Formats: sequence, structure tokens, C-alpha cells
Amino acid sequence: MHILVVNAGSSSLKLRLLDDRDAVVGSADLDRPDAAGLPAALADFLDGVPDPDAAGHRVVHGGTAFPGPVLLDEGSEALLETLGDLAPLHNPQSLDAVRALGTLRPGLPAVACFDTSFHHDMPPLATTYAIPREWRERWDLRRFGFHGLSHAWSARRAAGLLGRPVDGLRLVTAHLGAGASLAAVASGRSVDTTMGFTPLEGLVMATRSGSVDPGLLLWVLQHGGLTVDRMAHALEHESGLEGLWGGGGDLRRVIRAADDGDGEARLAYDVTVHRLRAQVASMTSALGGLDGLVFTGGAGRGSHRLRTDVCAGLGFLGVALDDDADAAAGAEGEDRVVSPDTAPAAVVVVEAREDLEIARHVREVLGRSAAPPGD
Repeated sequence: MHILVVNAGSSSLKLRLLDDRDAVVGSADLDRPDAAGLPAALADFLDGVPDPDAAGHRVVHGGTAFPGPVLLDEGSEALLETLGDLAPLHNPQSLDAVRALGTLRPGLPAVACFDTSFHHDMPPLATTYAIPREWRERWDLRRFGFHGLSHAWSARRAAGLLGRPVDGLRLVTAHLGAGASLAAVASGRSVDTTMGFTPLEGLVMATRSGSVDPGLLLWVLQHGGLTVDRMAHALEHESGLEGLWGGGGDLRRVIRAADDGDGEARLAYDVTVHRLRAQVASMTSALGGLDGLVFTGGAGRGSHRLRTDVCAGLGFLGVALDDDADAAAGAEGEDRVVSPDTAPAAVVVVEAREDLEIARHVREVLGRSAAPPGD
């Protein structure tokens, strides 16, 4: 089975075609066209690869309506459309891609795979906000968590690299890129995470604020004359590393500027590392201990400096790096264990492979739908 993986982000369109052994036989990373240009972009890609047998679409937010991946049809697409305001930078774009591909290949089975699904069954103590019950019940307000496709893959991949069964393994997975989140993964299941109702909660990110005292936001709204839309734009696009430094959200540039003596860049980097260390400890407390810390994502996998500085403050959790192995992981780009054999908690670096996780979900959903009654 050839599976087409479609990842329509806020500004990018990533396409992968995987064969039945999960080898990538077609790949494209594009600037995301508008809805009108999507069919042409997809058609150009499909013209150069073998015909897919099914498609998997990454969708950021499934709300409470979609606890797991789902075979798309008119009903599920209509329900998905109602969730657009939960992730306005991502969900509508994913739905545009679903419809564009459906126009090009109307008979192609398509499965929606949600970043929230991995966290759906977190315990109530991790999902419940201490806000009025009326609000929670009226609008289904809870902590959802995101990057679930990456966290799920990273945990499984790390278990394989460590040569240990997933059952009983306590991992903190760190997806660190323009967006960033941690997950506490116990026996392959998410029990806590840093993002919440939206992808704004949690760590400092490239242009997103991460967690901020809601009282501060209320004060700014009351005294600053800002509209809600202006506030939302500032928290999404003008905060994080960009807000702390003012020179953009690229961590590599922040580190270079900090090393060249830029005090604001140094503060931006130090705040980022401080929050990361604190949240790794928080996730570890949810697990009752730590067997491994897994780094993935563009910055998590690409920055030896970031891993070194984060781990340097986590020795009390048993975390330690083998500096040579970790430097080689960045230089060679290989998935590997980068901690000494004697470290109580392993450190692992893996590539983010949401495409493999999506393909797995597609096979599972189509396998269930093809099973005869009673099986």
C-alpha cells in the first residue's frame, strides 16, 4: 500500500509518499499555496510519484469530537469544519487540503490524523482547568495537548533505540521547533503535556508566548486599549524568542547573537532553557521518575548547544550527556542514544517522523473498516 501523507501547515505544505515498508518514494516541502492553488500543487506532486492507495492528513486540533483518527466522509468533514476556530492557523488549511485532494482523487480513501489524539486519554487531573464548571461543560474546555503524532513516534522510536519494551518505560519527549511542547509518556501513553486548550500554553516558542499569567493579559486588555484580535496576534506572532529578543524566532540566530554579546539574545536563550528545565521536571513528576529524555523537532534534534544546556541543569533527575556522542548526533543526523551507559536516565535524539505515525494510523483505520462484521 502506498500512502500519501499530507501535512498542510500555517505556511507550508509537506507531502510524502510512503511504500508498504515505510520507505519515502516521493517528497516535497512547499510554501503553502492558497485554497485555489492547492489542487495544482497536489497534482504536480502526484504526477511524479506512483499512485497512492490511501491518504493521511495531519490535522492539528480534533477537539472532543475526534478522540482518534477517522476515515473522512461528508459527515466527518462537516464536523471537522466546526473546529476551525480552535486552531485557526492550521485546521482550515488541513480541510482545504482534504477537499483539494478529494477533487483530484475522489475515490481515494483518506484518513484524518489528529495531533490531539495522543493526549486525549490523559487523566482528568492533567486535563482539567480550575475554571467555573459552567464554562467547562458549556464549551468542552479542557487541556488537549498537541504535537501528539511526533510525541507518539518519538516515544516508540526511543524505546527501540534503548532496547526496552514500551511497557513500564517512563519518557519525557521534547518536540522543540518553532512550536514546542513536552509530553510525559508512561508505557507509551501520554499522561501530561505542556500545551493546553490551544498551542499557546507551555514552553517559550519562536513567536508564541508560552504560558503567561492570565492576570497580566487582563491588565493589558484593560489598560492598553488592545482589542482581543490584537492581543491574539501579539501572543501568536510577536512573543516568544521574537518578543524577548526582537531579531526573529530562529534559535540558531539567537544563540549566535548571545555568543556575540547581545544581552537581549542572551536573556531570550536563558529564559527558554530555564522554562525547558522546569517543565522537564514537571513532566517527570507526573511520571513518578524518569527513564529517558527524548529530543526531537528542528531545534531539539538540530541544536547540540540547546541539549547540552538543558541537560546540564537536570542532573538531579539522573540526566547526563556523552558530549562526543551528542555532538555526533547533530553532525551526522542519526537517531541515537547520547548519554553514558551509566546514566540513570537516558538521553535520546530522534528525527521527527509524523509521516510514519500518520501512515500507521491510516493502515489501522483502513484495516478496521475493511474487517468483516464480527471480526
